[in-house]
Amino acid sequence: MSRILVATQNAGKLEEIQALLDSLPVELVTPAQLDLDLAIDETGGTYAENAALKAVGYARASGLPSLADDSGLEVDALAGQPGLHSARFAPWPGASDADRRRLLLEKLQLKPRPWSARFRCVVAIAGPSGEVQFAQGVCPGEVIPEERGDNGFGYDPIFFIPEVEKTMAELDMAEKNTLSHRGRAVRAAIPILLQILKNL
Repeated sequence: MSRILVATQNAGKLEEIQALLDSLPVELVTPAQLDLDLAIDETGGTYAENAALKAVGYARASGLPSLADDSGLEVDALAGQPGLHSARFAPWPGASDADRRRLLLEKLQLKPRPWSARFRCVVAIAGPSGEVQFAQGVCPGEVIPEERGDNGFGYDPIFFIPEVEKTMAELDMAEKNTLSHRGRAVRAAIPILLQILKNL
């Protein structure tokens, strides 16, 4: 069976992507399974550039087609912040997801609600020779001031999705993979993956 590397060290992302690609005729492998621990600087100016840096880096190191993503939370009242810097939003070393959520809510405190926002995700798929293809997904919603739900990670507990009246952290895996930015991006990437598998 052909193998595709899911190029992330983030356990939450890994679980979501594996669930989304579970039905494909492919063996999904992780960096840990290949003893790969690459330090890839996310120096791109867009989600696509950062996703490509990761996908290409892992594809070259492993010799396998590699799928990586970059994503962020864009809050309208903060002119699209934290956006590209969502994972690095809190400027102090060792900041946790809870620290980043707290900082975001502090910055929003004096802004009028609702705090409209969206999660955006770009998936990059790189072949070992360096060619890259992309897919994107967006999930609209709003930031709320109180945390709700125990599932998910990152900003999920404060990101409310009006159409289901739940936060991202209140969704089970099947619901999240239907509605989320990453779920939409990875599903849009499936035809690309199938074409790559056909050519292997």
